[in-house]
Amino acid sequence: MDEKARSRMIAFVSFMFDKAFLVSEEVWGLFENECLLGAYIVEKPEKNKLQNMKEGFLLMGRFIPLFFQMSVKSLWLLNSYMRVTRSAAPRLSHHYLIMIGVIPKSQGKGIGKSLLMHLMKTINGDTHSQGIALDTENQENVNMYCKWGFTLNKETHIDNLRVYCMFYHKQSHIVKIPNVLDGLGNQHL
Repeated sequence: MDEKARSRMIAFVSFMFDKAFLVSEEVWGLFENECLLGAYIVEKPEKNKLQNMKEGFLLMGRFIPLFFQMSVKSLWLLNSYMRVTRSAAPRLSHHYLIMIGVIPKSQGKGIGKSLLMHLMKTINGDTHSQGIALDTENQENVNMYCKWGFTLNKETHIDNLRVYCMFYHKQSHIVKIPNVLDGLGNQHL
């Protein structure tokens, strides 16, 4: 990845974390020795129109710098992506997994599973939520999410990008997940 692309990626991820804190999305991460190993951002279902408008106003101040760091084409693609993927989610009250990731050197060690397990426990305990919607561009992830009880709702293309929109309906699935948090040093939010 060249320096310009890396800079844009950092700006976008930074925006996503700032947005999450501004609009009260859930951010959860796993740490070891004060180093972030992986994290997720999930949108909660309990929003009303007034709250959405207030949050939109707050985000404008953070969005303006992002506009100068990313190309118009990238922002247009992002807007199209969000519109298409959100329309594929069921009309049920649900959480929306915005992003989940593990640093490369910690991949394959159960960090992603731990994050997903925590999210599923959160959703299963939330009476306002019927499940989790997510989207992925990686076809290998589709099989992995299916093992966790997700179903493929829609496969679509946005520009030249293939996107898989999935949903976990908590009342139709019970997934037994081993505790993969054991063995990690210092975990906290």
